[in-house]
Amino acid sequence: METAITIGNFDGVHRGHQSLVRLARQEVGRDGRVAAITFDPHPVALLRPGEAPARLLPLPARKEALRAAGADLVEVLDATEAFLATEASAFIEELHRRLGFAAIVEGPRFRFGRGRGGSIDLLRELGERLGFRVKVAEPVSVRLRDCSEVVASSTSVRWLLELGRVEDAALMLGRAHRIEGHVVKGNQVGRSLGFPTANVDQGDIMLPGDGIYAAWAELPDGSKRAAAVSIGRRPTFGRGERVCEAHLLDFDGWTEPYGWTLRLSFRSWIREQVRYDSIEPLREQISRDVARVAEFARAREEVAA
Repeated sequence: METAITIGNFDGVHRGHQSLVRLARQEVGRDGRVAAITFDPHPVALLRPGEAPARLLPLPARKEALRAAGADLVEVLDATEAFLATEASAFIEELHRRLGFAAIVEGPRFRFGRGRGGSIDLLRELGERLGFRVKVAEPVSVRLRDCSEVVASSTSVRWLLELGRVEDAALMLGRAHRIEGHVVKGNQVGRSLGFPTANVDQGDIMLPGDGIYAAWAELPDGSKRAAAVSIGRRPTFGRGERVCEAHLLDFDGWTEPYGWTLRLSFRSWIREQVRYDSIEPLREQISRDVARVAEFARAREEVAA
């Protein structure tokens, strides 16, 4: 049985990453094995602390997405300082000794090893010596909703999310961007306005830019609810810490204790955050936001029916 591998951070497992896994499958066929080799933590977090990009997926979800893309095996390498000091040739030689792969699939700008010294040309040299094929995948371009063409990359996904363009991010990811975290106690402002919210602690996973969004919320029992999600610093109440608050439509579980897990999949931008001079205009606007989310949910249900 032949094995094909692809190596990368694979943050987000966007359509470009999915293409690498598909091409690896083509190299070895249905009876072969595809292995995705990834790292944790992100190497930049060790090399340049404080400069590591915000994560798009936690490690368990990254592994799940790679398997969904077609990988038979996901191997996570511990990105220690010693590991990052490994010379490029030695890194590939060790992987080949362990996995005996017959092919490796990467993008044209793939770099690896100490100081990112390895390149596609070095891979080809090593392939000739060790006996594996090198397949170079073409970049995957995605047409966004404004008809622009953008190469799929984790950097581009983060850029779209920062701008609140969650629908375009979904086009690049091949699925909605989602976060998951425990529901923690907030200041209960939403409850006082008649729209109780679940405050989600998503850890170090990237939130979209400040604004109001339509989302789907998945509860611990697997059921789903439409949700109006506010991300930002609550400008009407002073600029506090940045929070993610979700009001779930048609949900009667607000008396549950804190600590339960909630997953949010962002579907559509509604509006930017606005500071109001008093509570009543804010209450009226939230009511309109919730109505828009309900319309969004009905439209999606009709399409799916």
